[in-house]
Amino acid sequence: MRMRIAAAAARIMAEEGIDDFALAKRKAARRLGATDSAALPGNDEIEAELRDYLALYQADEHPERIVELRRAALEAMRALERFSPYLTGPVLAGLAGPYAEIELQLFPESSKEVELFLLDRNIAYEASDERRYTGDRARAVAVISLAWQGQPLRLSVFDPRDERAALKTSLAGRVAARAGIAEVANLVAAGRAGA
Repeated sequence: MRMRIAAAAARIMAEEGIDDFALAKRKAARRLGATDSAALPGNDEIEAELRDYLALYQADEHPERIVELRRAALEAMRALERFSPYLTGPVLAGLAGPYAEIELQLFPESSKEVELFLLDRNIAYEASDERRYTGDRARAVAVISLAWQGQPLRLSVFDPRDERAALKTSLAGRVAARAGIAEVANLVAAGRAGA
């Protein structure tokens, strides 16, 4: 059952554009009628299934989509360079679905600096607070959502001291991979879909 849920969750992520592993797991388990939460696969199992699914069923369009998303991310990072941007999430991992957001982490002196930057350029955005994890603590950070070159862009605005900290996907989760401008530029130049 665990393997079936992992495969179904991967298919949901690839076809429905869901980037949240927990949500994809729950949907897959519900669709398969699984009631035992112990049968739920780990994110790494789903990620492996997702990579296999994308290589098999979206071998042509997926790599092109990833390169396009990374190009847009790189341009956004260059525009936001003074805020020390890092690419993270499915676009960096090479697992972004058709409706994926480009996720950037920013480390300005103040979150208001980012909002003023966007206002000065007449860029419409929505701001909210979300829970993020640094080291062994959870706290609220500003999250700014906007459209960048027709792509959804999500900016998580951290304290500048967090730039050197281990930022995790959840309190018990793994450290989130991230890449700076030079690393993303190398990925774009290589034209590779994998991270």
